[in-house]
Amino acid sequence: MIRSLHIQNIALIEDLTLTFSRGLHVMTGETGAGKSIVVDAVNLVLGGRADRDLIRTGTNRASVEAVFDISGDVFVQDYLNSQQIYVEDGQVTLYREMTASRNVCRVCGVVTPLAVLRDTAALLMDVHGQHEGRFLLDPRYHLGFLDENGGDRHQQLLKETEQACAAFLECHRQYGRMVRENERKQLRVESLKKALSEIGKARLKPGEDAALEKEQQKLKHNGRIVSALKNAYGLMSAGEDISALTQIKSAVNFLDSIRELDETYQVLSDRAKEAYYELEEVGYELAGLLDRDDFDPKRALAVDQKLDLIRRLKKQYGGSIEEILEKEKEMQDELDALEGLEDRLEALTAEHRKLLAAYRAKARELSQSRHALAESFEKNMLKQLADLGMEKTRFEVAFAPPPGRQQLPQPAGEDQVEFMISANPGEPLKSMSRIASGGELSRIMLALKSLEAERGGVGCMVFDEIDTGISGRMAQVVAEKMSMIARSRQVICVTHLPQIAAMADHEFLVEKREEEGRTNTSVRLLTDEERVAEVGRMVGGTEGSDESARQHASHMLETAAAFRAERDGTALKKPKDNA
Repeated sequence: MIRSLHIQNIALIEDLTLTFSRGLHVMTGETGAGKSIVVDAVNLVLGGRADRDLIRTGTNRASVEAVFDISGDVFVQDYLNSQQIYVEDGQVTLYREMTASRNVCRVCGVVTPLAVLRDTAALLMDVHGQHEGRFLLDPRYHLGFLDENGGDRHQQLLKETEQACAAFLECHRQYGRMVRENERKQLRVESLKKALSEIGKARLKPGEDAALEKEQQKLKHNGRIVSALKNAYGLMSAGEDISALTQIKSAVNFLDSIRELDETYQVLSDRAKEAYYELEEVGYELAGLLDRDDFDPKRALAVDQKLDLIRRLKKQYGGSIEEILEKEKEMQDELDALEGLEDRLEALTAEHRKLLAAYRAKARELSQSRHALAESFEKNMLKQLADLGMEKTRFEVAFAPPPGRQQLPQPAGEDQVEFMISANPGEPLKSMSRIASGGELSRIMLALKSLEAERGGVGCMVFDEIDTGISGRMAQVVAEKMSMIARSRQVICVTHLPQIAAMADHEFLVEKREEEGRTNTSVRLLTDEERVAEVGRMVGGTEGSDESARQHASHMLETAAAFRAERDGTALKKPKDNA
């Protein structure tokens, strides 16, 4: 249960701390005093939408802190342990702070995502707002109301069905992708084979393009090179009489004939011989170059064609030979996968059927549980509605007939239900949205919450003006029902009905006043005497009739106290008549 609530800079509330204990707490006050602000603050700390308009004018930060006692609540402790948040002294603190630019959540002082704050809060407190009754008017939510009343086995079936659905849907997505892939397979296989053949025929080697470009540049000047080599060789070696080597050989012979006459002639003769031998080597090399096929025109054409092919492949498959070869590997892997697709599709088809059958079986089991649950739920609701003055109401959980064709699995199973009621004898059962009034909706929702309280669930329930559309005798009935809920659950209720205010174990007054030019909302716990005055105001006491209103209020409070005493088994028994 909640122990305290600290609110700072929320709307008209500057700084407020409320403490709570067991039983039924009510908040009353004039219309517009700010009762809804307290509920807004509670919703905020429970993980509701962070509306920046709630930040008090003139401030840049707003916060709410709620302290809960979870002594003995293993579910909350287990959840927090799973989030690596540890509880000390059996207390859990939820904290929410917002500014214009950020939103901070803390659980037990640990900064957490909003989802963790919200999930923790869901285990601690249930808030029923005055507009929540609209969910009763929408059949889409009725299945959830029914399932909430199921026991542990039913809740386990819900979880197992959701898991079976998730497993099937994941397989279904993969199956759909593979079927579409298989339908497009043949075209893709042909495309891949064509591309791989084209790259394979090219027989590419890393760095080959650079070597070919260098060779192409050389082949580009082929004519000039061949002409120069032939002329050089012809001048140097061709013909016995006119070649350079023949002329130099003659010069060497002449010098050699006089070498013994002077040292100078000897040196010149040796140098001439060296030149002859060097030129002779050049001649041999020229002859070798002319004998090679480096300058074959066919080779030049082949180089041009190979480079054109490489450039085209680069445009299609990558910017370099290395990238083309990598793409070739990827396409080969894809081709291998596609060629084995039929085998994988067959295996996935079997898995798809298996998971669908498992889901259908689990959904049928859940549906059987729901039909059994619906019978007990109807009986319990009729009992609760009778307690709330709707004893002649007929209530039924109607299951929609199965659809004509199989639907895609849903996490909640295959059932569709709608709550049907007949509020007046002799009237047929009709959709709740067609016949339920505001007061009836409030009582139906209170009946649901009463069942929830009997099952266990969260330790604190908050009702924001659940008494909408209720007055007179029904107000007393609703007050007594809420008091019964408060016997096992802490209840906080915002109300405008004096009957509920009188039934409270603790009553808070919400007031709005102007202080130093600012409007502030305050909340204070009323004393017994102050409660008489407040309940008297709610009864309708005005100037001139205040005393009668106070007397009426005192009587209501005494009657409520007697009801609570009887509820708790503490009422004094009347002595037996000995006459």
